[in-house]
Amino acid sequence: MTAGPARDPGLQPERTRLAWRRTVLSWTVVAVLAVRQVAGGRPVWTDVLAMGMCVLALLAFASVANRRMLAMAAARPAALTPGGAAAAAACTLVLAAFAVAIVV
Repeated sequence: MTAGPARDPGLQPERTRLAWRRTVLSWTVVAVLAVRQVAGGRPVWTDVLAMGMCVLALLAFASVANRRMLAMAAARPAALTPGGAAAAAACTLVLAAFAVAIVV
């Protein structure tokens, strides 16, 4: 069995990397707004806990996104693992919860 022609990925990996970067930027903006919303009043332990959770969620998502962006740099990127997909989905749900908390 012979190998087929070399893969020409075109611009799809670059578009995917840029999409991950835009998503991390959106995450950062929402995290900053959430921390600003929480820190508006007198800081109590629940506020500090909420800010800490927001920062941890941002770091977790940035880690997932960074791994995916690095994987997309390969000539033949590996598929997103089920664990990575679950982590990205969980981070997205947390982001949605932070966005709702900011609005409400």
